Amino acid sequence: MMSARWITGLLLAMSSGMAAAAGGYGDLDHAEINVFDQASLQRGAAMFMNYCAGCHSAQFMRYQRLIEDIGLSEEEVLENLAFGDQDPGDYIMAAMSSSDAAEWFGAASPDLSLTARAKGPDWIYTYLRSFYMTENGWNNTVQANSSMPHVLWELQGIQRPVTESHEVDGQSQTRIVGFEIDEPGLLSPAEYDSVILDLVTFLEYVAEPAILKRERLGIWVLLFLAVFTFVSYIMYKEYWKDVKK
Repeated sequence: MMSARWITGLLLAMSSGMAAAAGGYGDLDHAEINVFDQASLQRGAAMFMNYCAGCHSAQFMRYQRLIEDIGLSEEEVLENLAFGDQDPGDYIMAAMSSSDAAEWFGAASPDLSLTARAKGPDWIYTYLRSFYMTENGWNNTVQANSSMPHVLWELQGIQRPVTESHEVDGQSQTRIVGFEIDEPGLLSPAEYDSVILDLVTFLEYVAEPAILKRERLGIWVLLFLAVFTFVSYIMYKEYWKDVKK
């Protein structure tokens, strides 16, 4: 049989590995998301369908689930979020085919169903706010030379990198330390950060729709266990009070 020490070591190694994987993307901005905020989920769903669904699918999510979870009626979902002749039972699929995406962008656009689980909401939040313009076109500090164009540039505007130089082993190196707006977009920086936060909130929900019910149920489970523990303790004291005399 496995010893308790061996099992504990295995669990610690697994948790360390997951922590390393989650933190392996460098410095990321923290996304203060709240998947229980239905208004944020609705705004995020609108952002996804208007700016992402043309190229990216969410193939594990049905429109019906949006009707059940984020406070929208079937009519609102089908009229405002489902483009084309879609039924509630259909999956959210990209308008662009994989072959067209590969031809135009060099690679098929990835499905975004599990991106928030794979890379984390902080990665998405930072990535979508870190595009900058160079002489050769768009680049990104989180994922350099990304094949994805900055589809939200009209909202954010065009930003240029702010750099600083420092020496490493006697050699001068330049790094990006921030951004400055070169051409304003339709939104202010604060407004842009807010809509990206809504989009990330929606993607976090899409990655695990059951989180809405699981966490609510978890509260009741903990309350039940607390009451059960208290009742069990009272019964224990009552049962053993005469035995221990």
